Amino acid sequence: MKKTTAFWDASALVPLCIEETGSRSARTRLRKFAPVVWWGTFVEIHSALCRLHVSKEISELHKQGAVNRLQLLGRGWREILPHDSVPDLAIQMLDQYSLRAADSLQLAASLIWCHERPARKIFVCADRRLALAAYAVGFSVVEIL
Repeated sequence: MKKTTAFWDASALVPLCIEETGSRSARTRLRKFAPVVWWGTFVEIHSALCRLHVSKEISELHKQGAVNRLQLLGRGWREILPHDSVPDLAIQMLDQYSLRAADSLQLAASLIWCHERPARKIFVCADRRLALAAYAVGFSVVEIL
């Protein structure tokens, strides 16, 4: 059975790297939706793992295991590379929605992925603010709970 392709926010991928509340939900979604991500996703997830380690929420051993899972996960996703339209779309998203800069870039990349036609396209997300913006632009949002 072929998976449906979906755009994945970095927040939805972190639970696939480190065990947390949304991990079971994220694994279920991964079995159904093949990830498409923006070009900064690897760095964004690595940053989240480093913050967890620095704050002593995970050990060095757990961080290294999570980084290994991230590398494995990254081999299977499709990455949306930088595109000339991304900054303009990201600025539009910032003007319209209460988003952080990286979230606006992810949403802009997701719009590039679907040729700015998000109807019937899936956006997998664990960030409530970004999920609301993705829904508002027309994506079908699948939240990681």
